[in-house]
Amino acid sequence: MSVTSEAPHLDRYDRRILEELQRDGRLTNLELAERIGLSPSPCLRRVRALEESGVIAGYRALLDARKLGLSLVALLSISMDRHTPERFARFDAIVTDLPEVLECLLITGREADYQLKVVVRDMDAYQELLLNKITRIEGVSGVQSSFVLRRVVERTSLPLPQ
Repeated sequence: MSVTSEAPHLDRYDRRILEELQRDGRLTNLELAERIGLSPSPCLRRVRALEESGVIAGYRALLDARKLGLSLVALLSISMDRHTPERFARFDAIVTDLPEVLECLLITGREADYQLKVVVRDMDAYQELLLNKITRIEGVSGVQSSFVLRRVVERTSLPLPQ
């Protein structure tokens, strides 16, 4: 995945559309148009343009993990034995298929190569994930775990460029 440093130009209507949709992705076009002060047709054109450009990447429902019985969140720092494209590609492919992994980041600046955010039911489920899945991935040479005691900030909305 390539990273672009050039953000698209967003005018005040585009920014308002994105702010409102980040707050509530289920808004109808009519509700959105009313909130941002446009008529429905231009509002819909703008939303479609933001979708086609990839600025709006998709729409999802946010679920409450605790209400689903998933109360343990852990952050894992993963070290790899060799830094080869093949090792990283294999690790990436395997963790992508693990539903417990909410986020996987290839990182720098620490001894670890990856940072994973995982969610599981309890410590027994964490042990199962760690010992029977994560540590069995070829190339994993070390894992350090930290457990989330409390979420201080948790947001899905991105700050928008001015």
